[in-house]
Amino acid sequence: MSSTVLGRIRALGRAELTLLLRNRTAVFTVALLPVCMVLFARTTMADINLAGTGLEFSGVLMTGGIATVLLMVVYASLVPAYVTRREELVLKRLRTGEAADWEIMAGTALPVVVAALVQCALLIAAGALLMDVGLPERPDLLLAGVALGLLLMVGLGAATAVFTKTVESAQVTTLPLLMVSLGGSGLFVPLDVLPDPVADGLRMLPLSPVVDLVRAGWLGGLGAFDAVRALALAVAWAALSVFAVRRWFRWEPRR
Repeated sequence: MSSTVLGRIRALGRAELTLLLRNRTAVFTVALLPVCMVLFARTTMADINLAGTGLEFSGVLMTGGIATVLLMVVYASLVPAYVTRREELVLKRLRTGEAADWEIMAGTALPVVVAALVQCALLIAAGALLMDVGLPERPDLLLAGVALGLLLMVGLGAATAVFTKTVESAQVTTLPLLMVSLGGSGLFVPLDVLPDPVADGLRMLPLSPVVDLVRAGWLGGLGAFDAVRALALAVAWAALSVFAVRRWFRWEPRR
């Protein structure tokens, strides 16, 4: 049975990859936009004061790059993908076949998830070989952060598609999470440089615990209590996104 399930997900993923490659905007978002954002951050935020955090800018830049990949490659790409497949009745037709609902969701997300994993691996290699960031100190935390981040971004992408009526409006409906995460989740400006009350509040944002786990997994410096807190918060957000999708996701066009 598991091979049949995997076969269906792979088949859906191959079909989705074909559609993705035909969309130049989606290809740019997946392949080049995260790189452009990291380069932009490198030039505009190089003078940030990291005194007292125990971090160096190169480490912050590369770990923030992984979170950017999760946000832009997975979340920003999946919302229009789910909306398009829904409005074109693709999702409705797929539900009449053997594939379960979660298989359809997973198959649609598979190409961008694989692309995100490849980019994360390249960032780790580039950081270790070219920027002297070093190899991950806690690979377990790094893997947990990436895995939970992928699940969270897929869930939030599907949840955002619930109230996104058209592909064009996806540019608007994805903007709040993109702006809040880029500005408040510590991607390129660590929350440790902010006053404690502000930092504690921003750590409750969906992507913040993922950033903490990724940064601690690669660079270290996170205590046991803070690591458990970040794991628990990331799991809670991921579970909430899955619940929202199961409860409210629409499989037919919005009227």
